[in-house]
Amino acid sequence: MSLQELKEQARQLPASDRLELVRAIVESLQDVPTQPPERSRIIKQMKGLLKTDQPSPTDEEVESILEERRLEKYFE
Repeated sequence: MSLQELKEQARQLPASDRLELVRAIVESLQDVPTQPPERSRIIKQMKGLLKTDQPSPTDEEVESILEERRLEKYFE
């Protein structure tokens, strides 16, 4: 049975039966375990890969690293 056929049959039911059908559908959805969207799951995995025991570099250290990379890029 297609979704469209199911909808048509539901419209033919008395209002009380349709309400009971809605309740049954809602209850069935509450039992479904929710999973985080794929993108969120991947981001969490990536954050885990980036974890380290070392402290984050300071602004000065980052600037120094960037300067070294620029020098390497233009003088090699």
